[in-house]
Amino acid sequence: MQSQVKSSIMKGPTTKNQLLTMLREEAGKVGLNEIIRSSLHLHRDAAFVQASYREEYIKAYTNGFLIRIKEVKEDKHNYSGQVDVEELNTAMELLEEQEYMVETLEDAEPAFFKIYKIISLYTTFIKEEPIHQVGTPFPGGFQVKKGKDKYLCPVKKNNEDNKLAVCPFCIAEQDEDV
Repeated sequence: MQSQVKSSIMKGPTTKNQLLTMLREEAGKVGLNEIIRSSLHLHRDAAFVQASYREEYIKAYTNGFLIRIKEVKEDKHNYSGQVDVEELNTAMELLEEQEYMVETLEDAEPAFFKIYKIISLYTTFIKEEPIHQVGTPFPGGFQVKKGKDKYLCPVKKNNEDNKLAVCPFCIAEQDEDV
């Protein structure tokens, strides 16, 4: 997928529909086995999350990433407009770096990262929504919110230096009330 997206970027302006076609094609390659492996990975990772937050964490990631892959596969909407090629290129570079880092981790699950990439690009550049859905809970009782004209994230600022976070290209802004 990455080489296809990068090739499109190099050719000039990329429409949302062109990017959606690439993402839909990649999502079509995600089978039930990969979703199951990703779900198992998610549940293993949840063991390191605060017990009081664990169930919400699993639900948020299952709905926001694993189940949402079906939305990408079935999205036949005609989106107008161009993708910000500079922002897309920045996102692709970050995802490539993350993919390399993930490959070196002992407990990494390539299937989960594949879904993570597709959903991150889909929500940001096609849907123009935050990567974590509105209502996604975070420890401390905070959640992603929709403001008057922007999305607000309670943890964006805390993840600026997290090399495995997609916060740098997520459209949500830091919730200043947190």
